[in-house]
Parts: sequence; C-alpha cells; structure tokens
Amino acid sequence: MANKFPVIHTNIWDAIWAIPVILLVLVVLKIFFKLSTAWLSTVATITGLVISIFISHPGNLVAGIFMGFFYSGAAMGTIYSFRNSFLAYRES
Repeated sequence: MANKFPVIHTNIWDAIWAIPVILLVLVVLKIFFKLSTAWLSTVATITGLVISIFISHPGNLVAGIFMGFFYSGAAMGTIYSFRNSFLAYRES
C-alpha cells in the first residue's frame, strides 16, 4: 500500500512577489521597530506562512505550510547572502 503525496500547485509568480514582501516586512520591522537580529528568522517564517496559507494557497493547508517554509527560507537566504557579501566587501 503506497502513500500518496499531496499535489502542490504553485507557480513562479508566487515566489516572485512573496519573497520581496517578506524582505520588505523584515526591513521595515528592523528599521522602525528595532527588531533584534535573533528574531529575523522567526518573523520571516511567520510572514511566509501567513502569505502562503492565506494568499497563495488558500484552499490547501498542506501546500500553504510547505511553500511558506520555502518562501521564508529564500528570504532569509537572501538577507544572509547580502549581509555576508557586504561584510566581505568592507573587509577588502
């Protein structure tokens, strides 16, 4: 008896607008509300899950959770990549 995996329908446009929105939320919270760096990952994950569950995949909770973690991971990867590149530039 084989378990069937859920089919998750997503498109590139979800990621193209969701990741910049998560980045914008993080930057706004960091600048205006002095959000600690330790909380960036948590806020990115919550924002990614909210966007994915309620906007990108409103009828499929499994797909919303699955893609929400990908959106937040991509946003955090972008932030840390920019940070490391900036620090390497300053050291050279």
